[in-house]
Amino acid sequence: MNEREPHRKPVIFLDCGDTLIDEATEVRDAHDVVVRAELIPGAARMVRTLHERGYRLAMVADGLAQSFKNMMTQHGLYDCFEAMIYSECVKSLKPHPRMFLAAAGAMELGPQDFGRIVMVGNNLKRDVRGANGVGMISVHLNWSPRYAKEPADELDIPRYTIREPMELVELVERL
Repeated sequence: MNEREPHRKPVIFLDCGDTLIDEATEVRDAHDVVVRAELIPGAARMVRTLHERGYRLAMVADGLAQSFKNMMTQHGLYDCFEAMIYSECVKSLKPHPRMFLAAAGAMELGPQDFGRIVMVGNNLKRDVRGANGVGMISVHLNWSPRYAKEPADELDIPRYTIREPMELVELVERL
């Protein structure tokens, strides 16, 4: 970025399970679609705050599209996202680069923008590894006890770690 170019805000990619939604509260139908679930504490406030402050948001999540639509609509967050990329539609699971590249493409962002894309997730092996693998800023939301807390190797080491959703607002304001 040259000195005359205005500062461009980070773009935020968010995982869903145990990043926004508490996976332990998911209620599924006979087709394994999540019909409802509760948010983790602070998640709605974080999404709304980022959206209101003009940050561009995308969901990048493994699972069924209808599940995410149900959960985000239930909590009035669906319209806060500019793009929603799901493994069901992309035919890949994180950490495959296809998930992250699809989200960037949906937001008309290219490799030159990856250094300002912040990928936030709860899973070191999927979210952090995937973001690090394509050169995005990785943020580990260390909230859930369900997944490993110790990186298996260098690609699993997050650039930043937060413990609750609202810490993300403070972090991206500094970036």
